[in-house]
Amino acid sequence: MIDALERNVPHWDYPEYQAGDEVALFIPCFVDQFFPEAGVATVKILEKLNIPCVYPEEQTCCGQPAFNSGYWKEAAKVVTKFHKVFKDYKWIVTPSAACAAMCRVFYQECLPDSPEAETGKRVYEFHEFLVNVLHKTDFNASFPHKVSLHIGCHGRRELGIAEAVHTLMLNIRGLEYIPLPNVEECCGFGGSFSVKMPGTSLAMGQKKVANIRKVYEQGVRHIVTTDMSCAMHFGGIMRREPDLKEIKIHYLAELLAE
Repeated sequence: MIDALERNVPHWDYPEYQAGDEVALFIPCFVDQFFPEAGVATVKILEKLNIPCVYPEEQTCCGQPAFNSGYWKEAAKVVTKFHKVFKDYKWIVTPSAACAAMCRVFYQECLPDSPEAETGKRVYEFHEFLVNVLHKTDFNASFPHKVSLHIGCHGRRELGIAEAVHTLMLNIRGLEYIPLPNVEECCGFGGSFSVKMPGTSLAMGQKKVANIRKVYEQGVRHIVTTDMSCAMHFGGIMRREPDLKEIKIHYLAELLAE
């Protein structure tokens, strides 16, 4: 089942993965510091599929914070650093749709028709990589709970990963999917937007939490997401509401890995 907004999404021509091809992991700053379990789950699944993966230790940021703040010259320096680290890898996979979209979509805007933009085109959000490149949709996972799903704006609109994500989630045994009301609406985080426009960001986050409360009343105690940066925002709001503290937030790959 695909949410209503997903009828108009970009469609990518995915290259074929060849057995033995090495995958380079790009672990974003916030995953490394706050949600390492998302990176661990990513590696677990790749190992289960016997896909060789490496972690280039020189990696830093994708450049999105500076780019979104309008500092494109400064962002270009970070983009060039990313290119130097990952240019020799055919497959670059990240547990963040926002960072994948920055690389694949917005490197072309930051540095048009450049080697950096070509490298960015080889960056894939992990779940779309599983479904659209590896053609793996069922991991024999089990999670017998009522679950709602949040897909961040970049994954939903720039990458068009919603169908792949729904396919993976609905193949989990015992899982009962309860859609969030107004599921296509932004959570309000937006990276540096939440710093520059905190009032608007908070109001949007509170609206998202109000919709989470509605599924909570239907028995949902688990929220699954493809972007832990969004979860950092609305999860922080939820922690301040005592009756919602029992809701757990999961990176989708965590459920697949178990």
